[in-house]
Parts: sequence; structure tokens; C-alpha cells
Amino acid sequence: MCEKHNNKENCITYVDSGFRKVWINCTVNGESVYTHIDPTMTLLNFLRNELKLFGSKEGCGEGECGACTIIMNGAAVNSCIVLALEAMDANILTVEGLNKNGKLSILQREFISHDALQCGFCTPGMLMSARALLDRNPDPNESEIVEAIAGNFCRCTGYFPIIKAITSAAKLEREEMNNE
Repeated sequence: MCEKHNNKENCITYVDSGFRKVWINCTVNGESVYTHIDPTMTLLNFLRNELKLFGSKEGCGEGECGACTIIMNGAAVNSCIVLALEAMDANILTVEGLNKNGKLSILQREFISHDALQCGFCTPGMLMSARALLDRNPDPNESEIVEAIAGNFCRCTGYFPIIKAITSAAKLEREEMNNE
């Protein structure tokens, strides 16, 4: 956080369209959100500028790189090309919502243990694409994992550690589910 954030000011420049503000109501990481926003604001800008959730990144701004991936109503979406208003009444999960009670999720821990991150820029999007996959398919094969992360670019890891981390997380999550 920068000095301005500590003072509750915004150091990120967002150029408001000047159109009349509209209300948005949604749930983000389990918390209800009801606020006025610029009707031209993207979901990514809403999450970063309004809610101060900085995990999702803007890489390309065109929905091509996956750095901004979040889960909306159970599906992985590129938040840089979705208008915030499209999230009206939606259930949104960001990378900040993956941990439980301050403890990293199995998926996050497996990314660390398999060295599936280096610079970290793509990691939030990779985690969210993987989470969406595991939510709909708890036992994916390698080709299903590759397909699920195909929209996420990583220039550091070479993808193999990411695939191994997701495979391992799927196994551990299934074991945990069976033990409950």
C-alpha cells in the first residue's frame, strides 16, 4: 500500500466518464457491496479502484492475457472486458477470497510448493482459472487443466509447474473432501 492508501485516498488514476452514477449491488468474496459507480467502469476497475482489491491485474486490457481473471457466478471471466454493471446481483470471487480464516487455500499452497509462480503477475489469474476448473471438475486430467489455463499467459514458469500444482491441489482437495 502506498502512503495515499493509508490516508484512504486513491493513488490509481481512474478517469470518470462524467455520466450519471448508477447503483451496483453484488457480492464480492462473501461480502455484500452496494455503491454508486461510473456506468462505463470495468469490473476490474471497480474491484481495484472502488473495493481496493489489488490481486487482479490489468495486463492487456483486451481480455487476452488472463491477469485479470476472477470468478463471476461460477465462471472464470476476464474482468478487464466486463462492465461492472454486468456484475449486478452477481457472486464474485477474487484471489483475495481464496484463503479461509487467514490461511492459504490448498490451491495457493500447491502453487508455492511446486514453484508455480515467479514474478507473480499472472498468478492471481492462474489461481482463479484453476479454481473455476476445480469447482466444476474436481478430478481434471492434464488436457483439461491446459484448456482451463489456456487464456492465462505466463512468461516465467513455462506452465509445467502450474499444471503440476493444479493436479496436486485437485488430489489434495479430493482427499480432504473424502476425510470430512
